[in-house]
Amino acid sequence: LQCWNRRKYIKMATLAPECEDVYADVRSDASETDWAWLKYTDNNNIGVGGSGTGGAAALAANFSDEECGFGYIRVITGDAESKRAKFVFVGWTGDNAKIMRKARMSVHKANVKDVFREFAIEVLASDMEDLDAEAIKTAVIKAGGANYMGQA
Repeated sequence: LQCWNRRKYIKMATLAPECEDVYADVRSDASETDWAWLKYTDNNNIGVGGSGTGGAAALAANFSDEECGFGYIRVITGDAESKRAKFVFVGWTGDNAKIMRKARMSVHKANVKDVFREFAIEVLASDMEDLDAEAIKTAVIKAGGANYMGQA
């Protein structure tokens, strides 16, 4: 598939097979991995940039002002009696990233969402303040609707 741009076609992205693996790892209750980072390997190819533990802060440590990419974070909500895993899709566009890379992200996001299929909220970030762990957790809780545990 291709989308028409004023001057040329923008090809849809090709994701490396490992992207599915890191998605499954973040979603797995048996894994401690709570974030994954997909980055561009060239104009229309996206691969795994990393994964690990440490939540939004650890994911954000992988971002730079000159690049664009996608992240996926596991957030635990609930209280002592009922813990629930919720997930966050992150689109990162560094302020100094190339303009065509930023433009491609809008088209390629659909391909990434074919892999990162399930999430409670989507965060579009361009600086580290957009990735504050507490703000993200609060947004996830609010997106969940009913809040019987007195969480903010």
